[in-house]
Amino acid sequence: MDNDSTSGAGRHAEQIAARFLEKRALSVIERNYRCKVGEIDLICKDGASLVFVEVRLRKNSAFGGAAASITPDKQRKIARAAQHYLTAKRKIGVICRFDCVVLDSLDKNSVEWIRNAFFAE
Repeated sequence: MDNDSTSGAGRHAEQIAARFLEKRALSVIERNYRCKVGEIDLICKDGASLVFVEVRLRKNSAFGGAAASITPDKQRKIARAAQHYLTAKRKIGVICRFDCVVLDSLDKNSVEWIRNAFFAE
């Protein structure tokens, strides 16, 4: 798969994830937040909490599926990007969590939402 079709599939997966979360009363407040230390796919509000969401699409589960692709190194990068976001937006003392939305296909019925998927150190 070439880069354009990969990024297109990734964008589609993020759209599916955003709609999925919005149907569950989360508000998407930012998409693809990028900074020098990393990227966060979706940033949502869930009541008073900020939710940093990693969206993963894996069409081939030979290496453990989408959830297995969120390695400890990837978790650290997401946590550093979240810290950057919180500092840049002056969101001090806000309750936060890290969720993952994993898809093994671009089917909106194949979404798995993992709340509190990992914790920042």
